[in-house]
Amino acid sequence: MASMIQVRDLLALRGRMEATQLSHSLNTPQPMIDAMLERLEAMGKAIRIQEEPNSCLSGSCKSCPEGKACLREWWALR
Repeated sequence: MASMIQVRDLLALRGRMEATQLSHSLNTPQPMIDAMLERLEAMGKAIRIQEEPNSCLSGSCKSCPEGKACLREWWALR
């Protein structure tokens, strides 16, 4: 199980990553990584970077049944 320090260090090394990438790299369950990232965000140490809805290449995001599930979300250090 990873710690918040390990999450922070991996973000520092890689620049920006998705939560799923962090989960696989640190061999930690996704909900735990999500909680740590949200805590880092609340502390002002990490920021959430979301794709703009107009950057969808196929244009199918507007009619996506999952509600724009194809839009990616990254995390980076401040």
